[in-house]
Amino acid sequence: MRPEDLTSLRVPGSVTLHGDLILVDVARPDLEADTYLGGLWRLPQDGPPAPFTFGDRDSAPRISPDGAWVAFLRAKTGGRPQLHVMPTGGGEARPLTDLPLGAGEPVWAPDSRRIAFVARVPEDGRYGTEEDVSAAAEAPRRITGFRYRTDNVGFTLDRRPALFAVNALADIPQPVRLTDGPYDVASPCWTPDGEHVLVSASRDLDGECRHTDLYAVPAAGGAPVLVVRSAGSADHPVALPDGDVLYLGTVFSGVHSVARNTGLHRAPLHIGGEPESGTRLTEEESVDIEPILPVAVDDGVLVAVRVRGAVELRLVPPGTEEQPLEKLPLVLGERASVMAFAAHGGRVVAVASTPESPGEVVTPDGTLTDFSGPPAGVRPLQEITAVSADGYPVHGWLALPEGEGPHPVLLNVHGGPFTQHGWGFLDETQVYAAAGYAVVLPNPRGSAGYGQAHGQAVVGALGTVDVDDVLALLDAALARPECDDERVGVMGGSYGGFMTSWLAAHHGERFKAAWSERAVNAWDSFTGSSDIGWFFTEAYCGPDIETQRAMSPLQHADRISLPFAVVHSEEDWRCPVEQAQRMFVALRRNGVPAEFLLFPGEGHELSRGGRPRHRLQRFEAVLEWWSRHLS
Repeated sequence: MRPEDLTSLRVPGSVTLHGDLILVDVARPDLEADTYLGGLWRLPQDGPPAPFTFGDRDSAPRISPDGAWVAFLRAKTGGRPQLHVMPTGGGEARPLTDLPLGAGEPVWAPDSRRIAFVARVPEDGRYGTEEDVSAAAEAPRRITGFRYRTDNVGFTLDRRPALFAVNALADIPQPVRLTDGPYDVASPCWTPDGEHVLVSASRDLDGECRHTDLYAVPAAGGAPVLVVRSAGSADHPVALPDGDVLYLGTVFSGVHSVARNTGLHRAPLHIGGEPESGTRLTEEESVDIEPILPVAVDDGVLVAVRVRGAVELRLVPPGTEEQPLEKLPLVLGERASVMAFAAHGGRVVAVASTPESPGEVVTPDGTLTDFSGPPAGVRPLQEITAVSADGYPVHGWLALPEGEGPHPVLLNVHGGPFTQHGWGFLDETQVYAAAGYAVVLPNPRGSAGYGQAHGQAVVGALGTVDVDDVLALLDAALARPECDDERVGVMGGSYGGFMTSWLAAHHGERFKAAWSERAVNAWDSFTGSSDIGWFFTEAYCGPDIETQRAMSPLQHADRISLPFAVVHSEEDWRCPVEQAQRMFVALRRNGVPAEFLLFPGEGHELSRGGRPRHRLQRFEAVLEWWSRHLS
């Protein structure tokens, strides 16, 4: 795959199912428009997929319970997504909202008339609500808490997400705001009687609290009512006909919410009664569920679970005990990454990515679509294993380019750290392999998908066993004749950028050059500048400032001597640009051949969801860098 092949990737997002009708949204990067375009596609019983809508960017289709209507989001090029509805048999799409900051994904009520959704509401005088007042001319913001901005969104305290409902079949739809307060709401879900909408919100509706609980909001208007008190977090509720509610949640106290496996919980739903805590249905150590809405089916509950690099669709059977991973039957997704799924009438469909495909619609019986086809030059992934310095088993992947080699090697460390490399399509791996590099993809301790203890192993110990694991897997790859142990580069983003900087300082003799992107380099300033720094630093490093500094690559920058690329985005609020600036200045003052590549207008997600032109320019810069240092 070449960098310019980005435009050939047509990636399905969410999928919805009712009877024989399957709808999926599909998006593609467009370099000319420098945005993402796409629409809804219908998957007939026989024959290829067919376009269902023709907007600039249509997404998030949801079929009504009676099967008569589909609600979805439509965004004009450069505009905000607004809620639309149309008959499932086809016809003209009708707008339901015209909100200044757009609308969120639709959720149908049981009556197939009303729709709940979440939308950000701007304060008066901000975000274009006052004519002829630019952002630079707005009044100052008065900030009194930690949670005032979010990466890829911007400031949030003056545009809180609120719950809305709208009658989709009314002659003149009028969205009604159901919540109003200094707190966020998320994941709306109707109760079976249609009288309330369940939402996830911060504990006691305190926007500063790390804990989230479930609240019931009266559809006719009224204050939110606490219905489930979690043991840490509660999200993605599903109200059941028997009066219970399912939800996804983690268990933690204080700031210690990192590297926690997400489980499926079930709780009684007594609106107006005493709120109860849920019973965890999946084992905390072995089952980590992706934040995708669970789906209740006749023989259990479908959830997407992270398993050794895969995201598998598994069935949680009925019962009240905490069931381990081996007790959850695999439905689909082996050696794949499930990104969305739906079920109705005994049928199950999902969107799944594989090493060869960015995503297709699949069922337990096979693949239904071929939206992208195998991109040109796709290389297979090979599983590799190693034993770390303390005897711990390490797992990861190797992608080899064509030819016998030996090939130059790129060690690519993922972000998180509580995420995973795996069986899903990664355009970076394919671009680098097509350019002639062997790509090593480790999942060291700290990663997800190998048990909660595996993820927790680096809490208070960043730069220790995770380093040993990464180097062990690299050694296993370099022992192969296809890999050139004299031409090795290290790269990564976010936590992977941290690891790149750390390895360059402590094991620089092993590498010819480094590419450190959107990195955490200094925990002391990260605490105050990152949107999550106020809790994340202490959760991973502990409260002691000297310990935090000792875990900061910037503290060891004087040990770096190899060519070093500092890569960042101007509007990254997850790892703010000061993290890059401080490292770049330290390296240059020490005489290191360092370069600083700074992307305007981008946030933390540049490599995955940035402007198509910037993604292409980034790939070109990466390949140019490695051609200079590993040729």
